[in-house]
Amino acid sequence: MWGRHREAFSMYKRMPSRDHSTLVDDVEENSALLQNSMDVGTTNPSWLLSFPHVVVATISSLLFGYHLGVVNEPLESISIDLGFRGNTLAEGLVVSTCLGGAFIGSLFSGWIADSAGRRRAFQLCALPMIIGAATSATTRTLAGMLIGRFLVGTGIGIGPPVASLYLAEVSPASLRGTYGSFIQIATCLGLMGALFIGIPVREIAGWWRICFWVSTVPAGILAFAMIFCAESPHWLYKKGRSAEAEAEFERLLGGSHVKYAMLELSKLDRGDEADTVKLSELLRGRHFRVVYIGSTLFALQQLSGINAVFYFSSSVFKSARVPSDVANALIGVANLTGSIVAMLLMDKLGRKLLLLWSFFGMTMSMVLQVAAANSYVSGSGSLYLSVGGMLMFVLTFALGAGPVPGLLLPEIFLNRIRAKAMAFCMSVHWVINFFVGLLFLRLLEQLGPQLLYSIFASVCMMAVIFVKKNVMETKGKSLQEIEIALLPPE
Repeated sequence: MWGRHREAFSMYKRMPSRDHSTLVDDVEENSALLQNSMDVGTTNPSWLLSFPHVVVATISSLLFGYHLGVVNEPLESISIDLGFRGNTLAEGLVVSTCLGGAFIGSLFSGWIADSAGRRRAFQLCALPMIIGAATSATTRTLAGMLIGRFLVGTGIGIGPPVASLYLAEVSPASLRGTYGSFIQIATCLGLMGALFIGIPVREIAGWWRICFWVSTVPAGILAFAMIFCAESPHWLYKKGRSAEAEAEFERLLGGSHVKYAMLELSKLDRGDEADTVKLSELLRGRHFRVVYIGSTLFALQQLSGINAVFYFSSSVFKSARVPSDVANALIGVANLTGSIVAMLLMDKLGRKLLLLWSFFGMTMSMVLQVAAANSYVSGSGSLYLSVGGMLMFVLTFALGAGPVPGLLLPEIFLNRIRAKAMAFCMSVHWVINFFVGLLFLRLLEQLGPQLLYSIFASVCMMAVIFVKKNVMETKGKSLQEIEIALLPPE
């Protein structure tokens, strides 16, 4: 506490000389404000105030998961109805066009979030998802389907980085980890919802069109409900709208915490809004370290093999004679269970510890997959190791490697570069995601399961070392405290 008083005193000591009595009055006033703010700062704001805003924001993550999984079950019916059955290239395009749109959307997400605000960015991401889903649901041609999937992709490319930004900026420090886990849980629920809604597709003709129509409902709710949600106080302060930032802090934290929150926010330079963030600033100079950490975390997350597991797990379960619907349910339950446990532990154990144990658990899971592929293991033993290793991999991924990067990055990025840096890191995520999905089966054929899974295990172990050396713990710290700790001198 004394350190903060000393910091406040030294700040006033460096001020230009002016009328002595005015200076004394200001020091007394600010000392009282500091004391009152620190007393309030020792208590945590009620979760009831910020919770509704967080829930609305995570609808974007629900849609993200839903649209990633919506074509899995209905793809065969879609190909029959639209006349491209047996054309594997066309089937692949129906899946991957959405990823291409997501890459484009992620590139523009930072600019949209900074120029239009976080709330308006959510509404703008919902719009192409509604139009794209409606286009896919009504089309009679492959071209129409691809256009619809691309539009949906741009929406889900904008949504996740904005959701990470928003949750980090509206959440109390004591709950930021818990709320950040909502993104992963909502994504899991979206994936499971898509699989569940797709079940009748083989029995009911044209049911796949209903699958697309269903997604327009939560997208519409997101666009409408955001009208009543709080804008990010950090974005408002960055735009010079301090009075509005105070009002939003009162909605999110309660009146007694406003002064403390504004005091924390005012420790940082707002910067010149006319001075736009350039890509060169993110790739070199004082911002390079945090952007390097963020980009590498997302790269390691994707290179760990998680999407290969999600995309191609059915073949492993098929060899174990497990029906595809049961297999999907098992993967979904493992993913959701890990995400819920992560939510409970995020603000207790911290981000770094969860990341370390998550990547280590993924390493051990891949070791089981390597053992399963060994010719010395019996047939039934191989199947148990393979299925068990796959479920353990998904579970441990959901404990940390899945939810933590999306939460940690907006915590470690400076307010001025936060939106643009998130957009850059998410574009890295989508590029690697695309190539892993594209090349996995080819590499599996060329290298064999033992070597390929050994590579994935090595990447996960490299991630353990990288996290140990480079990632700082952010649990319980305000965004301003994190920024001051990471910001190198000019």
